[in-house]
Amino acid sequence: MDRFEKRLLAGAFLFSVGMVAHYVLGSGQLLDLALFGVAYLIIGYDVLLRAARNIGHGNFLDENFLMCIATLGAFAIGMYPEAAAVMLFFQVGEWFEKLAVGKTRRSISDLMDIQPEYAHVVRDGSIETVDPEDVKVGETIEILPGERIPLDGTVVSGDTSLDTSALTGESMPRDVSVGDSVVSGTINLTTKISVRVSTEYEDSTVARVLELVEDSSSRKAPAEKFITKFARYYTPAVVCAAVLIFAIPSILGYDMAEWLYRALTFLVVSCPCALVISVPLSYFCGIGAASRMGVLIKGANFMEVLSRIDTVVFDKTGTLTKGKFEISKIHSMDGDDEKLVKVAATAESSSNHPISRSIREACSSEIDPSLVSEAEEIAGKGIHAVIGDNDYYVGNHRMMMDRDIDFCDEEVAGTNVHIAKNDEYMGHIVISDILKDDAREAMDSLKSLGIRKTVMLSGDSSAICEKIGESLGMDSVRSELLPGDKISELEKIMKECPVKRAVAFVGDGINDAPSLARADVGIAMGGLGSDAAIESADVVIMNDAPSKIASCIRLSKKVNRIVWENIVFALAVKFGIMIATLAGSGDMWLAVFGDVGVTVIAVLNAMRCLGRADDTASSASS
Repeated sequence: MDRFEKRLLAGAFLFSVGMVAHYVLGSGQLLDLALFGVAYLIIGYDVLLRAARNIGHGNFLDENFLMCIATLGAFAIGMYPEAAAVMLFFQVGEWFEKLAVGKTRRSISDLMDIQPEYAHVVRDGSIETVDPEDVKVGETIEILPGERIPLDGTVVSGDTSLDTSALTGESMPRDVSVGDSVVSGTINLTTKISVRVSTEYEDSTVARVLELVEDSSSRKAPAEKFITKFARYYTPAVVCAAVLIFAIPSILGYDMAEWLYRALTFLVVSCPCALVISVPLSYFCGIGAASRMGVLIKGANFMEVLSRIDTVVFDKTGTLTKGKFEISKIHSMDGDDEKLVKVAATAESSSNHPISRSIREACSSEIDPSLVSEAEEIAGKGIHAVIGDNDYYVGNHRMMMDRDIDFCDEEVAGTNVHIAKNDEYMGHIVISDILKDDAREAMDSLKSLGIRKTVMLSGDSSAICEKIGESLGMDSVRSELLPGDKISELEKIMKECPVKRAVAFVGDGINDAPSLARADVGIAMGGLGSDAAIESADVVIMNDAPSKIASCIRLSKKVNRIVWENIVFALAVKFGIMIATLAGSGDMWLAVFGDVGVTVIAVLNAMRCLGRADDTASSASS
């Protein structure tokens, strides 16, 4: 329990004693003044100080000023319980706000804990423990089990598992070995590894993530800007109205005490606390909820745009696909698929071509390059290799046609690699850039959220793009595009978008950076994506999962619905009580509910934004 909570509890106890003394025991005015006055000062002295300080700076028309004027005025006319109650419940509202902010900050601070404090760097044959900022690119660092990886780099020795949950929101550990890339902020779980540093600390993943989190709070959504501007004009207006409510009837000869009470009641209920607290709090909680699932939203303004998305435009490679060639199908003429892969891998053992590497990686048995006595790489066609006394041809359809070999060519979203032995066809292997596991789920989820159109823009061949687009159920596919063409196509799509709706672009490569910056909201795959793409984007998905896009949209819809629920609810209740007060039907206790009660309800409603986006599908769509 902190100092504020202790003070609030002590003041509440003394207020309760005063209420019993006043309403049960019938205490006198002097005792009431003493009990409620001390309770008031214990509870609200900080509000009085803030109001005085703001007046000194010429900024007195805020909620602190309204509370002070209303409560001190109530004391002046002998309404001691009401005055103390207004201040008590005002502070209770502040406590609820503090509770919500604290919960959100803990969500974000969990992310902030990814910052490494030290690095074990190998220098002159010994280990030095230094600040990560002092490690240079090319140096080797060691990470022990349980330690956080301080810098991005490549594993040069050791095999281990990494906890990536702080960055990606995924609980499943990631296995890494020699040659694999690792990013700062993740935790080494099992064995010691050595990593060659690839980036300076200021350019590392952890530094970029922390910078994005720090910057996110400075960008306001339109609703926040509206409330800020509204409060700027609303507060002076209600102060003037309260003065007139007291002054005009008093001049006309009506009971001054009665109309002073009404004016003070009017001031209490008119306080805009519910709006100025709950609206930014809702967005703050939403950004915190997104960070818990490994998504960084760079500002409340982008949270608002996400809720208006009509069309989602995707890059292909690295966004919808893994960006890594893998064997997707094997067709062996004799039915021995494993033998076919081994023959192809042996023949390609000396090649550095990405397709050759993917075949070798897929081979389950050991490859012996010494079996190849002769190998010739034929540009644009494939490889001719001599293994033992046999000639093997591994390549595309052109190689088969040159050798006049009958072959089987499949219509697939990938590359056919044909294998022949002494001009006898053995079969073929299909190499594809494999779709991400959740790519189809992502498309289905977007459709269920009412996204009108999904589009793929790619520089790849039309045959491959059409196959992928068809398998994912996308509305439109545009292929064989240069980076400049992507911008042109994106602008055409944005012109076709309905008014007040938005277009999102999702990409990962450096060639996607212009499109990410041009779209209404740019979404970058941040785990493996380029620095340029992450910097240009408005939303960064740390685990590269396209299904998180739908989660972000669900969350944004929920947050924005809650924001407007609070705005409408607060204004409706407040204006209703204002009218009742002017008509003589309202009192200070009703005003307390109209101010503090509405604020507490609005804050509690805003805290619903802290729920995980994946759990809000039904509520967001309702």
